[in-house]
Amino acid sequence: MRQTRLELERIRAARGVIDPVFLGSPLFESGALGARLGCTVQVKLEMANPVRSFKGRGTELVADGLVRGGERRVVCASAGNLGLALAWSARRRGVEVAVVASRFAPEVKLDGIRALGARLELVDGDHELARERAVGIAQYDGIRLLEDSLDIETCEGAGTIGLELVESGVAFDVVLVALGGGAMATGIGQVLKELAPGVEVVCVQPEGAPAMTRSWRERRVVSTESAKTIADGVAGRFPIAEVLSDLLVVADDAVLVREESIVEGVRMMLHDAGLVVEPSAALGIAAMLEDPERFAGRRVVTVVCGGNVDMDSYYRWIA
Repeated sequence: MRQTRLELERIRAARGVIDPVFLGSPLFESGALGARLGCTVQVKLEMANPVRSFKGRGTELVADGLVRGGERRVVCASAGNLGLALAWSARRRGVEVAVVASRFAPEVKLDGIRALGARLELVDGDHELARERAVGIAQYDGIRLLEDSLDIETCEGAGTIGLELVESGVAFDVVLVALGGGAMATGIGQVLKELAPGVEVVCVQPEGAPAMTRSWRERRVVSTESAKTIADGVAGRFPIAEVLSDLLVVADDAVLVREESIVEGVRMMLHDAGLVVEPSAALGIAAMLEDPERFAGRRVVTVVCGGNVDMDSYYRWIA
C-alpha cells in the first residue's frame, strides 16, 4: 500500500491515551434494518459517549499532546461536534479552548460547547468562514490551531474505530463511512487496508456538499461555491490536499446521496434501530437505499458517527 500520513502503530498506541469512555463503542446487528435493506447491517454506534460523536477519539490525542508540549490554549473551527469534543477533552486537562462556528450550526451543539466552558465565537457564514476566523485568532493570539482532518491526531484517533471493527470477530464485506473533511474515512480506511484488505471502504457524502467526493473522483482538489445539506457535519467546501492524498490510498469508492434519502435514513434509524441520529450519521443507510443491488446479500457495517441533532428539525424529518 502506498504511504499515507497515518501510521498503524500510532493508531494502536492512541488507545492508551484516549479516555476509555470513547473506546469500545457498541457494534450490533440490526435485523430490522437488514430486512428492509436486503443485506446484513451492523451498526457501529459512535454516539454512545459524553459528546455523542466519534470526535472525542481525536480530541483526546490533541489535548494530551498540548499538555505534553506545555501548551494550554487552542482554537478550532467547528460545525459543532469537533468543538464539543475538544471542549470536553481540554477541560479535563486544564486547557483553554476557543471555538469558532457558524451561527447556523445546530443549537444543541453550540449549547454543549458553552456548557463545557469553551469560548464560543459565531460567524455569520458557513464553516469555511469559521475556519478563516479561527486561523486569524491563532495567528493573533499565538496559540495552537486545531484543523480537523489536517491534524493527524484527528485521523488516527478515528482510526481506533477501525481497530475495534477488525478485532470484533464480526465478519463484514464493506464499511460505509460518512465523508466530510476526511478524518474518519482516512483513519478507518488506513486500518482496514492494512489489517483487512478484502473489506471495501465506501465513503458517503450528500449531493449538496460534494467537494471531497468530486475531489476523490478527479484525483485533485475540487472546491464548491456552496454546501447545502441537512447533514451539517459534512458540509465542507474546500478539501485539504493532504487529506485527499490519504483518502485516494485508503478509500475504494466515494458516493453521493440525495437529501430525501438522508431523511429516510434518519427515519429508519429511529423506527428500525431505536436510534436518534443526526443526518451525517444516516449517510450509510442512505447509500444502501439508493443502490440496493450493490449491497444485496452483503455484510455491511455502517458507522453511526453522531447524535447531536436539532430536535425541531428532527421532528419534521420523522413526521
